[in-house]
Amino acid sequence: MTPAESTVLGTRLPGRLCLAAIAVVLAVVIGTAGCGSPESEQGPSVAQSRVTATAKGLTLDGKPWWPIGFAAYQLGTDWQLNEGCGAQVDLNKYFASLPPNAVTRFNLFSSFARDKDTGEIDFGRLDKIFQEAADHDQMLVAVLSAGEGVCEDFEFKDHSWFADRWDDPATDDSPMAYASWLDAAVARWGNSRALAGWELVGEAEPSNCNDSRCSWQNRLCPPRSAEVLRKFFDVAGARLRALDPDTPIWAGLAGGGQCGSRGDEYQYVAASPGIDVLDYHDYGPRGEPLPGTATDGLQRRIQQAGLVGKPLVVAEMGQMAGSCGPLQGRADDLTRKITAQRAAGTAGALFWAFVPDPRLGECTLDIGPGDPIFAVIRALSP
Repeated sequence: MTPAESTVLGTRLPGRLCLAAIAVVLAVVIGTAGCGSPESEQGPSVAQSRVTATAKGLTLDGKPWWPIGFAAYQLGTDWQLNEGCGAQVDLNKYFASLPPNAVTRFNLFSSFARDKDTGEIDFGRLDKIFQEAADHDQMLVAVLSAGEGVCEDFEFKDHSWFADRWDDPATDDSPMAYASWLDAAVARWGNSRALAGWELVGEAEPSNCNDSRCSWQNRLCPPRSAEVLRKFFDVAGARLRALDPDTPIWAGLAGGGQCGSRGDEYQYVAASPGIDVLDYHDYGPRGEPLPGTATDGLQRRIQQAGLVGKPLVVAEMGQMAGSCGPLQGRADDLTRKITAQRAAGTAGALFWAFVPDPRLGECTLDIGPGDPIFAVIRALSP
């Protein structure tokens, strides 16, 4: 799911950037005048990751851990600093509302580190996310980029991007190139005690657009797309591990039969050494705990995860509510679903999506402050 599909869009402002902060990782790590915050503001650091992925599931600080929490894509929005994407979240209130060691999967995009007035790099908001999360004993899964480009440059990452353009060097025209941002982000936040995982690309799909809107229904899937996607995870994952050897890398795959990961292709891609945690995104029918087909449904994905010896987290679980159904009814439905999925072998679940300004008069996936889903998270937390 993307913010666009949740009808919350941001915009992107072209402008001048502090090129040194992107081109030289050292400058990113220590901060430079006008281009970052002191390292002490990034939150407490750890010598190695607190989270480990095993064939039996995840561990936190050496103990079995079944993570639960939210996808909250817009944490990086700061209207005084950046162009944002969705409403601004009060980070202190948000993290304080969750039980200890809950997980928040959020967009750690380069667009949130860009001053909307000067165009220069400013890590202030992103540093604050890690600091507040650590202060409240929370855990984060950081998504480095989106497959559809929403909240970034709005350019769909197509087959050629995954094949040979993802590691294009930064230039004056593209100083925020993906690989440069990966290097910068991992070097800066890889030692945060709040970090539970990295996600290279949210909902990676090496297809090609076939209409002006790049509608998913009309996209074309070129031959050998699974090989292209697997190589991307192999090589980009190795690049990330060179900077952060032990933090788990989440696949970010939607898991529902998308280009490059259909049927048995999912298992082939999942076996990449650049992936530690597998994903499934569940927007299936109400009352159907294991949605999808025999070849591309959740039950099959759980089986494939077992075959490659990696845990599978339902990293997006969403159900409409508001004008089309009561919030408590949604919470009850998802409690039953999550309980059944855990019994079937899933390793965690994140609800889509927390927003600070839920549209209660409309039928949406919004989960706002005080929603009954918060009680579900507290009840199911370790």
